[in-house]
Amino acid sequence: MLTGIRIYSSDAIWRQILSDFGATICAEPTPGVINFDTLNISGIPSPLELKSVILDAADTGGVLRLVFHGDVSLSRIQAQIVVSLYNSGGMTMSELKSALGYAPDITTHSIDTAIYQLRKVYGRTFIKNLNGVYSLGEL
Repeated sequence: MLTGIRIYSSDAIWRQILSDFGATICAEPTPGVINFDTLNISGIPSPLELKSVILDAADTGGVLRLVFHGDVSLSRIQAQIVVSLYNSGGMTMSELKSALGYAPDITTHSIDTAIYQLRKVYGRTFIKNLNGVYSLGEL
């Protein structure tokens, strides 16, 4: 549900819950990591409410400016790929499909095409694939 999201929480219970939902738990709040403690969640939210609040907190524009050192114009799927790879540090194709809202076992060339287009514009080393794990490389 939260695959591809890097998040920090000082609370051990929330860390476990967020981990169970597939988020990558970080040891400290750093740029590009959502600080769960600052989201001001009160009461007990439903899983969908929790996901909505966390996704709203994910500043994709800020991540893109950080990665590209300025404003860029990307398609929705290209932006999602870059943000997911940045936030996760690396993902397999099935994890990337899940993060983009596809079933992990679905056959689609949309993601492959978007990665190809990103590599064509920003260089072959922009998105690396090492042993089946995609990650951001150099611009």
